[in-house]
Amino acid sequence: MPQHRSLPIFSRTLLLLPVSLAACDLVAEPTRPAIEAPEAWIAPEPIAADSWPSADWWQRIGSAELDAFMAEAQANNLDLAAATARIAQVEAQSRVASSALWPQMSLGADAGRRGPLDEGAYRRENNLPAGTDLDTESYGLSLAASYEVDFWGRNRANRLAALESLRASTFDRQTVALTVTTEVAATYLSILSLRDQIAIADNNLANASDVLAVVEARTRLGAVSPADLAQQRGIVAAQEAVLAPLLQQERLALATLAVLLGRNPQDISVAARSLGDLVVPPVTGGLPSELLQRRPDIAKAEADLAAADANVVAARAAFFPSLDLSGVLSLETAVLSTLFGPAGAAYSVAGALSQTIFDGGRLVAEEDLAIARREELIASYRAAILAAFSDVEAALGEVRQRADQVRLQQVQVNEAQTAFDIVNARYVAGAVDLIELLNAQRTLFDAQDGLGQLRLQQMQAAITLYRALGGGWQKEAA
Repeated sequence: MPQHRSLPIFSRTLLLLPVSLAACDLVAEPTRPAIEAPEAWIAPEPIAADSWPSADWWQRIGSAELDAFMAEAQANNLDLAAATARIAQVEAQSRVASSALWPQMSLGADAGRRGPLDEGAYRRENNLPAGTDLDTESYGLSLAASYEVDFWGRNRANRLAALESLRASTFDRQTVALTVTTEVAATYLSILSLRDQIAIADNNLANASDVLAVVEARTRLGAVSPADLAQQRGIVAAQEAVLAPLLQQERLALATLAVLLGRNPQDISVAARSLGDLVVPPVTGGLPSELLQRRPDIAKAEADLAAADANVVAARAAFFPSLDLSGVLSLETAVLSTLFGPAGAAYSVAGALSQTIFDGGRLVAEEDLAIARREELIASYRAAILAAFSDVEAALGEVRQRADQVRLQQVQVNEAQTAFDIVNARYVAGAVDLIELLNAQRTLFDAQDGLGQLRLQQMQAAITLYRALGGGWQKEAA
């Protein structure tokens, strides 16, 4: 009776070895740096505000035009497109790493024809009769399989590192998206603020021109000196000079917004005219400990650290022996029609155990590199969290400060406007000199300009707080 025991025995060995040695895997203990979160923020928080920004936080500003720009930026921004492409690259790399966990199989086929170049000499030398067919043909078909038994979990660690890198890449795209949306909002608000400043400059120019008309009339009557007239003409010229740089800044801001939207600068237009039509959206900082779940950059740092843990495991597993199993099933025949017959069938199985005994310190250096990389990422993770706490604390303080400044500056503008109206009326009546009118005029101009800038800073402070809080992004529960 034919003996066929070797193949079943080898098959059972192939199945049982990974199971029996599974306990030998090197376990990666997740690195959990100790983080002490403050119990509360130092800066006072706005009252009657959302605890955390929503994903569409910009809608609280109250601009349908801004909402449309945000949707366009999310669809067409080139930085976001590049970040999405990076995710696809890392996803492909993770599939490459995962392939090492599976057997590798290959199918081969060959065909050949062989014969002497000088058939006559070959027949004479081998005493073959004339007419003998000296050409021979051969056909073969082979199926080969190989598998590396992952005793120590190196391949699984490499796969885990690749998957964590994929998570990190996804979080990195969220960070890019947060940056893009906040930049779109900030640029849009800057455009409206510049238009407010241009309107104020136009109004101030008209105001100065009206005063100039009065001064010119009184000069013709001999009531004021030519020096007063020259001084007021200089003020009018100065107000005209203010407009040119403001218009240039508006053009630059429009070009910046076009780039953020993925457009040519010539194709952008903004319909809104004033920052005063928008709402300053209130938002609170919530609990500091919850911030760790609210920012994609912190989530990315966590994923990078998890990948580094897995890389350390893979580097340590490289010190241990590796076992490669292989098998080949081949079919060979000299006649194509009998290729699949039993006579030409053969198999071979093999196992190879290898252990590095000298590599010039390469494996030790690779382990040291992986450990040092993990230490770097631990420090980066802690730095990201401390930076997040600092960002929110600073943003909360600025939101409160800018709100107080705008309130006080509005009072100053109101009082300056009242003072200017009174002094202007008294100047027309001849009760005060030009110097007093010019001082009142300058005070009003400065107060109005300061109010416009503070309103922009107040809106930008709110946007900064949204960004510091993660901009509505929230890590999914594990």
